[in-house]
Amino acid sequence: MGLKKKNKVSAEFSMSSLTDIIFLLLIFFMLTSSLVTPNALNLKLPGRNTPSVQTHKKIDDVSITASGKYFLNGKRISPTTLERELGRKARQRGRKKLTITISPDKNAPVEAVVRVMDIALRYHINAVLAAEKE
Repeated sequence: MGLKKKNKVSAEFSMSSLTDIIFLLLIFFMLTSSLVTPNALNLKLPGRNTPSVQTHKKIDDVSITASGKYFLNGKRISPTTLERELGRKARQRGRKKLTITISPDKNAPVEAVVRVMDIALRYHINAVLAAEKE
């Protein structure tokens, strides 16, 4: 009498190789995410919850009109002169950071505002964006 041997196919698979791949991917993304530094500007927006601090020093104001013209403390100034003047003031302050306010017009070009923020970033100047209410 011939006995037939049944070949059973196993529906199981090993999860160990899948977990190894997942852990390797997790480690890879954790290492690469810590190496990426954000390219952002150090911009401080005024808030309502902060107590008002009276200061005796005058904070420089950079105004930008709707046509893209720059004004430093009320005097019209060219972009290159503005950069030179802010750089000079930042160097005079030494270790104390210079603080400026950026007051763009409601319809001022974004490029003009970003140009002033870029100058502030290069010279390590604290820039406070003083936007108008709509």
